Amino acid sequence: MVKKVALLTAGGFAPCLSTAVGALIERYTEVAPDVEIIAYRNGYQGLLQGSFYTVTPTVRDKAALLAFYGGSPIGNSRVKLTNAKDLVKRGLVPAGADPLQVAADRLVADGVDVLHTIGGDDTNTTAADLAAYLKKHDYDLTVVGLPKTIDNDVIPIRQSLGADTAAEQGALFAKNVIAEHNSNSRTLIVHEVMGRNCGWLTAATARRYHDWVLASEWLPEIGLDQKAWDVHGVFVPEAVIDLQAEAERLRHVMDEVGCVTIFLSEGAGVESIVAELEAKGETVARDAFGHIRLETINPGAWFGKQFAHMLGASKTLVQKSGYFARSAASNDFDRELITEMCHLAVDSALAGVPGVIGHDEERGDELRAIEFERIKGGKPFDITQDWYLELLAGIGQPAPVAAALPEHH
Repeated sequence: MVKKVALLTAGGFAPCLSTAVGALIERYTEVAPDVEIIAYRNGYQGLLQGSFYTVTPTVRDKAALLAFYGGSPIGNSRVKLTNAKDLVKRGLVPAGADPLQVAADRLVADGVDVLHTIGGDDTNTTAADLAAYLKKHDYDLTVVGLPKTIDNDVIPIRQSLGADTAAEQGALFAKNVIAEHNSNSRTLIVHEVMGRNCGWLTAATARRYHDWVLASEWLPEIGLDQKAWDVHGVFVPEAVIDLQAEAERLRHVMDEVGCVTIFLSEGAGVESIVAELEAKGETVARDAFGHIRLETINPGAWFGKQFAHMLGASKTLVQKSGYFARSAASNDFDRELITEMCHLAVDSALAGVPGVIGHDEERGDELRAIEFERIKGGKPFDITQDWYLELLAGIGQPAPVAAALPEHH
């Protein structure tokens, strides 16, 4: 019987965390009001430290309020429970301790029967490690995750929470940034969008923005020109980027309309950038999960420099929509998806069924608790999809050539 539930949000923000916390609290209050709820502060960090919020009657009564805010009310952090060296260095566990055991013992000490993790592939693979440890050592505790990532790249989940809102917000961000296109003649705008390994968010953001351009009324007679306001290139990690060919195409755009706007995935071309830096003897920083710290290599600036020279740009503007997009409140689409997933998450938890809730692409898109061992990150964006090819054709960009992608194990 479930008596106490703990929640935590982890990893980078997405426009679903606050809404999901509220939706879980609402659902438990509706179907199991006697279940006690706590929420660990700052994700797995709070779990290791035993720091948490107690969900009071006031919080239960006003949980719906959380859907109107972005970020996470209970806080996030990037913690990998199998990276003991990093956790010792950060003072989160003592030297010689097994972080998985520290986390498991803390859950037992706090009297937790169910742990809900709300995060992306790193959060839920960490949850998988914890779940496996709990099972192996006979801890009577169920872990149920929810998929959060604006990259929409969790295998085998069709749609992760917050991704749709992030695309909508990225397009909103672009409207103001691209208004700068005639602040100088021959302006190059690089809109860098989050997406380490997956181009879905960049493509979806570009489509949203392009659709707005097509639906809007323009007045070219006085310089309000649809061609100048549109997106002119979309670059994602899954496609080969032929700099010379694209520069030649975009040079014609620059000559015709006086500006060029590119939507760029932050992970596009990273291998080339890293190779260039390492050839110079520079060390590329990585995080606790081994990921390259993209902010240290600045892909947008790199591409801006390359294209500025080849296009003869007089001004280059590199703008990143990531933090603007990922910290927004959930839109209607995501709120509906979050509610649906949270209802099943609570039902699964009360039934003792572990896993990550999502529409399982390998099981006919069935909404179910997907086995932790099947959860992986880095699902590539399918650049052969009709909507993406239609987008590229609509902006005059040739169909992409697929890049060689790493296999997922």
